[in-house]
Amino acid sequence: MQILRKENYSSVSEFILLGFSGESQIRVALFIFFLLLYMITLLGNGLIVTLIYLDSRLHTPMYFFLSILSLVDMSYVTTTVPQMLVNMVCPRRTISWGACVAQMFIFLVLGIAECVLYAIMAYDRYVAICFPLHYSLLMSRLVCIKMVTICWSISITGALVYTVFTMRLPYCGPYKINHFFCEVPAVLKLACADTSFNDQLDFILGFILLLIPLSLILASYACIFVSILRIRSSQGRLKSFSTCASHITVVTMFYGPAMMMYMRPGSWYDPERDKKLALFYNVVSAFLNPIIYSLRNKDVKGAFLKVLGDRGTAQ
Repeated sequence: MQILRKENYSSVSEFILLGFSGESQIRVALFIFFLLLYMITLLGNGLIVTLIYLDSRLHTPMYFFLSILSLVDMSYVTTTVPQMLVNMVCPRRTISWGACVAQMFIFLVLGIAECVLYAIMAYDRYVAICFPLHYSLLMSRLVCIKMVTICWSISITGALVYTVFTMRLPYCGPYKINHFFCEVPAVLKLACADTSFNDQLDFILGFILLLIPLSLILASYACIFVSILRIRSSQGRLKSFSTCASHITVVTMFYGPAMMMYMRPGSWYDPERDKKLALFYNVVSAFLNPIIYSLRNKDVKGAFLKVLGDRGTAQ
């Protein structure tokens, strides 16, 4: 009997992604909404990357990290949204075992990279505001490249641990994932074995990959705010607060739902709530990032107007 069970577990070839509402009219409406959201997200983040590349005034560490963040966001939504859109219009909402593993791994790599990037961007603002005279030395091109390399190394390692310890478990029918993509908490609910070790591992990884970067961000901004309060000019204080406001908004929007998803006990699992949380830190945050950075950033708006002006002159 035990041998037969192992054979049944190993024969898993595909999963069914239940996604959102089964009613056809609602699915069509959701398809149109998420398609528009996806296209605007790609357009907005792509525009930021293009502006930073074209305008030499934006060739600074702050905008270098912002361009990386935009590229991560574009890849992040592309990992999940196209699959979700296909499943909304196709009656057979399946994903192969291999595709599920790949989607989970890539999603985690990009999500962890975003966590670490936010901490790096907070450190960049800390150095710029608290040590402006040493900024070019402390945030040299070589230092920035090393930071990004460390970021990707951490994200790949963390994602590998998450994915291996999730997909090594035995899974049995009906293989229905109550989610719109293969996310760790939803997939674990299909396991035919005790997942308490995975719950503990997820909490430890969540502490390392979420709480530690968040602590660094909070420490950086605590120092920044103390430094800002010492500025005598009210205009200078306002400019410094404005520079950091967009980053704080994005961090709050991303870390809150992510911590609720990955640092809670497995017994608190709620599929409908988890879908909304995943949408928020995966789709909505990627959609809002270019809006927040462009509307609150004079340099980005200036670069955009300059590109439009150059095109108008050329014509």
